[in-house]
Amino acid sequence: MPQQTVLVIDDEENMRHMLKIMLEKTGYAVQCAEDGIEALQCMTETDFDYILCDIKMPRMNGMAFLEKAVKKHPGKTYIMMSAYGTVETALEAIRKGAYDYISKPFKPDEVFLTLRKAEERERLQKENLRLKTRINEIEKQYSFGNIIARSEAMAHVLELVKKVAEHKTTVLITGESGTGKELVARAIHSNGPRSSEALVNINCGGIPENLIESELFGYKKGAFTDAVKDKLGRFEEADKGTIFLDEIGELPFSLQVKLLRVLQEEEITPLGGVGSRKIDVRVVVATSKDLSEEVEKGRFREDLYYRINVLTVHLPPLRKRKGDVSLLAGYFIDIFNKKLKKRVEAPSSEAMAILMGYHWPGNVRELENVMERAVLLSTGRWITVKELPSSLTRNKGFPQDFDRLETLSIKKASKQLQRNLIEKALKATNGNRTQSAKLLEISRPMLIAKIKEYGLS
Repeated sequence: MPQQTVLVIDDEENMRHMLKIMLEKTGYAVQCAEDGIEALQCMTETDFDYILCDIKMPRMNGMAFLEKAVKKHPGKTYIMMSAYGTVETALEAIRKGAYDYISKPFKPDEVFLTLRKAEERERLQKENLRLKTRINEIEKQYSFGNIIARSEAMAHVLELVKKVAEHKTTVLITGESGTGKELVARAIHSNGPRSSEALVNINCGGIPENLIESELFGYKKGAFTDAVKDKLGRFEEADKGTIFLDEIGELPFSLQVKLLRVLQEEEITPLGGVGSRKIDVRVVVATSKDLSEEVEKGRFREDLYYRINVLTVHLPPLRKRKGDVSLLAGYFIDIFNKKLKKRVEAPSSEAMAILMGYHWPGNVRELENVMERAVLLSTGRWITVKELPSSLTRNKGFPQDFDRLETLSIKKASKQLQRNLIEKALKATNGNRTQSAKLLEISRPMLIAKIKEYGLS
């Protein structure tokens, strides 16, 4: 650690000499000045860590020096000294930028203690800066927009979203309910060139079939009984911006051909209207259905499917991105601490084990609800098992096969569980050992060794 430097400013030679000897004995490098003018000159030549300054001095007193020094050298640690000081003097010095104030006569321990406190403050400031820098790095690495992730399964998704955000390409977002498809749509919009324009959301499955056409494309006055005036459709509202069509698989078959025309021609015709109107809209769609299967069953137009499936972003379920559970849990705790005015730090180790072992059928949305409930019910710094819903704690995070083990030997039970899990992983991946190793969260060589050990094909 480099030697720390102190500038001692005092018009009394004996005081300067005493402080210089005292501080040098404890490892500081010390330089002295007779008054504020000389001190300012010293500070232009040397970068001091700490400045000890008397208040009553000729030519330029301590307060005048402090004002000028703080302007020229902000961020330094100034400690003022005086034999004539009052509480008001100390407060004035601190208001002008001093870190602390020492009354003369003082004991050596007082000076050392003040300097040690200043050192600790600087250490904490540097540590806070380092942590903030690290947090920013983590946020850049593990997030994009409001998408929070660090799992390998989501790394590809984040990279794809970053690339596609810059272009007008139609994007199809797929994934189970609750995986965050709307967040991806928002990230695509807010990180692209249309971010200053509107993002219009519409859930195709949440609007009655007889209303969805007028909702999407608008209508003209007199188009139907209650149409007493013209109404803009959601596509017109999104002009120059982005429209997000959630649950596109629920769009009535009769409207799919009209949507196809909008995508191909980039023009709309309001209900009851005569002419068409050009629009410039970026289209992002999402579905929790398998659209290729819907096409085969005749429930979704094949030409529309190929038109919206220009680029697909698939969101894996939370059970396949277990590495994100702890990160998301911490993220939601921070959100609900602010919302509910709580100070919960994290789940306990037992609670976290249950969160990690749960299969999360409701995906990220279910985890968010669980953490809101837990923060609300928590009475201390930690979320314990009792704050988790019974749906999570019923099986304590153990695999269902655990209750069917025909042994009380921990050693035998562990091997049996391992064998069962490896069999399931191989079956789920059609024998792909690389993918199975990822699911099991072990290395591929270890998986191969286990396969041989348990005699699995």
